[in-house]
Amino acid sequence: MNDGFIRVAAATPKIRVADCEYNAGQMARCIRDACREGAKLIVFPELCVTGYTCGDLFLQSSLLQGAINGLQEIVKLSMNEDILIVAGLPMVFFHKLYNVGAVIQKGRILGLVPKENIPNYSEFYEARHFNPGPVKPVKVRVLDQDTWFGSKLLFSCVNMPDFVLALEICEDLWVPAPPSIGHACAGATVIANLSASDEVTGKDMYRRALVSGQSARLVCGYVYADAGDGESSTDLVFGGHNLIAENGVILKESGRFENQIIYGDVDLEKLAAERRRMTTFMPWGQEDYISVDFEMGIVRTQLDRFIDPAPFVPSDMAQREKRCEEILKIQALGLKKRLEHTGSPCCVVGISGGLDSTLALLVIVRAFDMLGLDRKNIIAVTMPCFGTTDRTYNNACSLVTALGATLKEVDIKAAVRTHFEDIGHDESVHDVTYENCQARERTQVLMDIANQKNGLVVGTGDMSELALGWATYNGDHMSMYGVNASVPKTLVRHLVRYYADTATDATLKETLLDVLDTPVSPELIPPKDGQISQKTEDLVGPYQLHDFYLYYVMRFGFRPSKIYRMACLAFEGVYDPEIILKWLKKFYWRFFSQQFKRSCLPDGPKVGSVALSPRGDWRMPSDASVALWQKDLEKL
Repeated sequence: MNDGFIRVAAATPKIRVADCEYNAGQMARCIRDACREGAKLIVFPELCVTGYTCGDLFLQSSLLQGAINGLQEIVKLSMNEDILIVAGLPMVFFHKLYNVGAVIQKGRILGLVPKENIPNYSEFYEARHFNPGPVKPVKVRVLDQDTWFGSKLLFSCVNMPDFVLALEICEDLWVPAPPSIGHACAGATVIANLSASDEVTGKDMYRRALVSGQSARLVCGYVYADAGDGESSTDLVFGGHNLIAENGVILKESGRFENQIIYGDVDLEKLAAERRRMTTFMPWGQEDYISVDFEMGIVRTQLDRFIDPAPFVPSDMAQREKRCEEILKIQALGLKKRLEHTGSPCCVVGISGGLDSTLALLVIVRAFDMLGLDRKNIIAVTMPCFGTTDRTYNNACSLVTALGATLKEVDIKAAVRTHFEDIGHDESVHDVTYENCQARERTQVLMDIANQKNGLVVGTGDMSELALGWATYNGDHMSMYGVNASVPKTLVRHLVRYYADTATDATLKETLLDVLDTPVSPELIPPKDGQISQKTEDLVGPYQLHDFYLYYVMRFGFRPSKIYRMACLAFEGVYDPEIILKWLKKFYWRFFSQQFKRSCLPDGPKVGSVALSPRGDWRMPSDASVALWQKDLEKL
């Protein structure tokens, strides 16, 4: 439960209809198994103690007393286990029968939540036996304990404040306004659904969509436990289709017709962070709820959860191709609008033979095609200097020619040397001045050519470089429109790959593939033996790691120690923990110290859920202190 993670379980034991003692024993076995697996919450199906398909036996006193006896056995078991148990059974209050979910922990019945929506259509005839319970909780006495009975109950973990549980039962999810909406707005972060949803053809897809969609709408964890084999097959078959979802993502799903326990590690801190970020997720109705407190032992959950090492890049090929096409279209449409508004007849772009400038040129071509403009009005400028290699130079030229743009070469070596003389810099000293003089000269050339042609300078820098401040202030940092400004480096590579895979021109495809195979470099230091000597990732660290850090810093505001833990899992076998920590420390130092460069960024289109525009997603003071984040890192 450290770092906001909690392991939850959805269990479908094989029961015997109306055999409460047997069923309670099967539930006890599941509880012990879940405890061994480190689960802190286990949810059972609807009416699991008796079975859902008891029919008119629900009106028999013997069955109802058997259900109470079964509940008593589960309560006894809970005294020695540190787990929150949600069990379904029938109960009588006020001379009426109710379908309830009992929440049990450490020998206490924390509360009893009745089903609100009683289905009485098609194969369901629950209104024959059950009544909707009180919405406003009332006090009742069960097994010599006073407890709450009602729909509006929240179960709050006092030593893990982000863990707040609420219940709904089967049909409650399928109605137009599920009770879980109110539960979440009142503070519930996890919804448990005790269900007995029978199987008919295609119903599993609809059920999965409901659970996924509700968890997304409510920004919550959703644990759905379904009745399975063991229920009566007189008219129906139950599949035990258990689901665990988190904010629209199915974390775990059981096979149907298999009676399984499934486990999922829900990130409660992530859910809380998302709710804080969303100004439209408004709390309401808390005054109508009773909150029941409980306490659990805080342990470090051994995560069994996939943590994507490339959070910006879909792992599924079809989704990745769709994402790439969508991003290219957003980038091109942004530039198209800017060209239409300014009336500029041309674009000017520096082309280096590297990934970023390649992507920018591909986007410009798309924008020109959308506008029906002649590609010859794309002025692609190659500016060889001290660090330029034959490989990148030739790729730049080949790319421009293959795309039908206009290639212009401006050798800037003489101009940079003159500048060195003007400011008194020794050319043999390859320091930051040596590098930035070249970068700023390139930007000046582009700006002046744009003035000549009444055009726009299109920036090539990507979001990863902006996060790290890996850009020369008023050099490649500046442009008239930055098409790559919200595209992380790991995604730039896939966008260029997608363009290569879909290219019909053999020369263009071959050139793009070689660009992809070229080390990332600003090429500001002279090459060695004709090869690139200045490799960006040797200096600032692997972009794969930095993009991972950037995503979780920006998207959820996680602590450095949590990001480190997640990175160690995501990159296990790829990077050693010491390397991950080294570059994480470097990331925070650069991210805070380089904000001044981001505070004056040119316009550029947002393409994903994370962006660094000072006018949009990220408004950070340029002189903010990194001390708190460094202090957290010192614990590691």
